Amino acid sequence: MASGTALIYDEEMTTHKLLWSDPICDIEVPERLSSSYEQLRSYHLVERCVHVPVREGSEEEILLVHSLEHLEVAKSTQTMNEEELKRVSGNYDAFFFHPSTYHCARLAVGATLQLVDAVMTGEVRNGMALVRPPGHHSQRNAANGFCLFNNVAIAAEYAKLKYGLQRILIVDWDVHHGQGTQYIFEEDPSVLYFSWHRYEHQEFWPSLKESDYDAVGLGKGKGFNINLPWNKVGMGNSDYLAAFFHVLLPMAFEFDPELVIVSSGYDSGIGDPEGQMNATPEVFAHLTHFLMQLANGKLCVILEGGYHLKSLGESVCMTVKTLLGDPVPQITGEMAPCLSAVESIQNVRAAHKPYWKWLAYEGSFSSFKQMLLINGFIQKLKIIKINTKRFLELHMKNILFPMPPIKTATTDSEGSEHFLLEHVQLVKEMDKTEIKALVSGFYADLVKEDKTLLSLGRMFVILDKILKKEVCNGITASPTAALSAAVALRHSVRLGFQRVLCVFVGDMQMIPNTEDGRMLIINICEKEQVLECLDLLLLLLKDAEGNDFFSAVLGFILPVAYSYQPNLTVIAVGPNRNLGISGISLLVALLQGLAESQIFAVIEDTEISLMQSVAKVLAGASTPSFGIYVPPTQEKVNQIKTLRDQFQQEWKMLQCSGKL
Repeated sequence: MASGTALIYDEEMTTHKLLWSDPICDIEVPERLSSSYEQLRSYHLVERCVHVPVREGSEEEILLVHSLEHLEVAKSTQTMNEEELKRVSGNYDAFFFHPSTYHCARLAVGATLQLVDAVMTGEVRNGMALVRPPGHHSQRNAANGFCLFNNVAIAAEYAKLKYGLQRILIVDWDVHHGQGTQYIFEEDPSVLYFSWHRYEHQEFWPSLKESDYDAVGLGKGKGFNINLPWNKVGMGNSDYLAAFFHVLLPMAFEFDPELVIVSSGYDSGIGDPEGQMNATPEVFAHLTHFLMQLANGKLCVILEGGYHLKSLGESVCMTVKTLLGDPVPQITGEMAPCLSAVESIQNVRAAHKPYWKWLAYEGSFSSFKQMLLINGFIQKLKIIKINTKRFLELHMKNILFPMPPIKTATTDSEGSEHFLLEHVQLVKEMDKTEIKALVSGFYADLVKEDKTLLSLGRMFVILDKILKKEVCNGITASPTAALSAAVALRHSVRLGFQRVLCVFVGDMQMIPNTEDGRMLIINICEKEQVLECLDLLLLLLKDAEGNDFFSAVLGFILPVAYSYQPNLTVIAVGPNRNLGISGISLLVALLQGLAESQIFAVIEDTEISLMQSVAKVLAGASTPSFGIYVPPTQEKVNQIKTLRDQFQQEWKMLQCSGKL
């Protein structure tokens, strides 16, 4: 399996710059690239990446997307003087030429293709290309919005041609609509294009009708163009996460891409003069983490916009840290999407209902005004007027933490030899006398048999090490997963964890007291259990093929978990589990975005294959593809809807979920 993260950068691309005064173009400065690279250096991320050399994109590669006429105009600018450059630049909307622009744009294309090659050949698992000029506004025959050649669109066509790919996902989280990319692929069902963008009911540049939610693609490409317009400024972390949970991720998993390319603009981050949004840098770590679960981890991140240098640099670093497999920082801010974001998300779901299986049984969408009346939404949008640079200096100190020396820990239990991977380390077990004293002092009401003591001792050791930040996560086998989970929850609270999320798969026979609010339990089980002390009960029928998995996990479990914001996640798999190995492994991978990636997994000791798979995911391996998507049953959609209705007042991230 491929490993390593590529970082592609060439200082040559900083030579493209504005030679005259232009209030529109003067924010696209060379320092966008150089300061981002210096920020990566300051976090010691550069030396951790695989360095892939830059090359110029060839004319043939550029012509995969652009017209010969456009190429010739760009080529002709190399020998022009300033007056001539200014005149040619005036033919385009928000673009400037410099004598080095053509060379830099070819380097940007080549760097992007080098990254695609490195990922597709398995030289690296994923990577980021820091490029200028950006690309997503450029069209077949025109430069536009600081963009000369459409780097990401060329990369998609190149990957299809060279590697025979049939499904490519492009995620554009820049704050401007990548209309160039949309125009290029709007009739192409092999490319799923998703863009969120500041729109303000067509008032914000590029001010196009086709940037709205109802532009779903043309001809065979209908349903493969997803526009999520932000109609107000001030969108924050919860709004971006809600867009992923309730729009992008379900579509992406159904589409099942073979490669994911990100048009990675950070003008959607806090402090940016273009975006005027409130999202803080760590949200890009979470978005990146989610996309790493697709396409067997094949992810290429290509720089687009971002005009506040501090916000840009920190966001680039958050993205690269996540690509490298570092624990994801805790997300900050209130986990409640704003009214305007909910309206946009619901509109997108309604527009795309005819084209996607996961939306097939959603029923008719309520009018937005009716939804507001039923749910009592509160409008919370505001612009944060602060010194962004100073704010981010303090903010990053608060959210960043030292990496634990060990990523994944286990103990020398029976069966552990089956999943001792390179990154899974054995930790020393607890003395039996010590275990007995601990159990009799605090857990005697739960533990009735001595034969479970050894497995509990292993669990205590790993939990202690997670709390002390000596390990990031851990896994252990147990003869009684339900008992181990119950003791683990109580022990975690006793150790000082304030909010512990437990996801239990299978029959959970014993439930610890949850009245103090420091535990949240989600039970994925086959038949209904009436347990008054259970905070949440999720019913999920047999799911060997994964047909109900995504509606449950993306539509319910993840929104609830992110609303709760735990500082430890316990995942337990007991008898009579109703999720397959691939489903449980993906669930574990997705939940690693929470609690600074602190996860403790306890699995029945008969489940050797499952332990292997979960251990690999905890250690940082890519999750395998789910394969052919099977839509959820109408019965399951209705069950999830009932749960959403029941809990959406308490867990606000559920409130974007369509029909009421």
